Amino acid sequence: MQSKTRALAHAGLLGLCILLAAPVPAALAQSLPRPAEFYFEEDSAARPIVAIEGSDDATVAQLLRLRDRGGRNAEQAVAQLAHLSMAAGRTDTGMALYAQAIQETSPGSQRRRSLQWNQAWDLYRSGDVEAALSLWAEAGSNPVVRYAWVPPTLALALWKLDRREEAVAWYAAAVRTWPDRWSSPDALPGLLPDWSDEDRATLAQVLAAWREDPPAWP
Repeated sequence: MQSKTRALAHAGLLGLCILLAAPVPAALAQSLPRPAEFYFEEDSAARPIVAIEGSDDATVAQLLRLRDRGGRNAEQAVAQLAHLSMAAGRTDTGMALYAQAIQETSPGSQRRRSLQWNQAWDLYRSGDVEAALSLWAEAGSNPVVRYAWVPPTLALALWKLDRREEAVAWYAAAVRTWPDRWSSPDALPGLLPDWSDEDRATLAQVLAAWREDPPAWP
């Protein structure tokens, strides 16, 4: 069999072993801190990890070779293999590969934040919104720096979890930061070009709820 399925299965052999030893985010309801007032900081960690463009069989084979060679490119290759695994429905394998990559990073580092941000999106797309929220909250937690992606992303997850008052409170932080950007649903496609139409529509619902009853600060 010369398919991506075989390559991903090969990638998953190591991952599944790691899964036995590495914890994964628990899908338990969690309390979040109150939003801060402003979130101005752009975060270079909040972008897809791509070692090699593509997702076909040849790309997967190259990613496996990069992983086996070691080095920084190996970490990126493992992360991309994790993403491809989860996109193919092999969630356990993807989670294990993410765990492998995260183990090679330091707590609070940009590399770990990037992995957590990417893994959270994969969890969200797989339907595990609670686990995605947990990882996004951890990746965006910084006592000094307030990342711009945090308010709309947490608002999206909270709304999907029917935690609507919290979702509106987080969305309000985005509006406080950039009122000319986040006050109109017409701006969302330009602000969130990588989001799906469905996710932008969900955030538009949060925006509408904010308009109806904007929470006071503080």
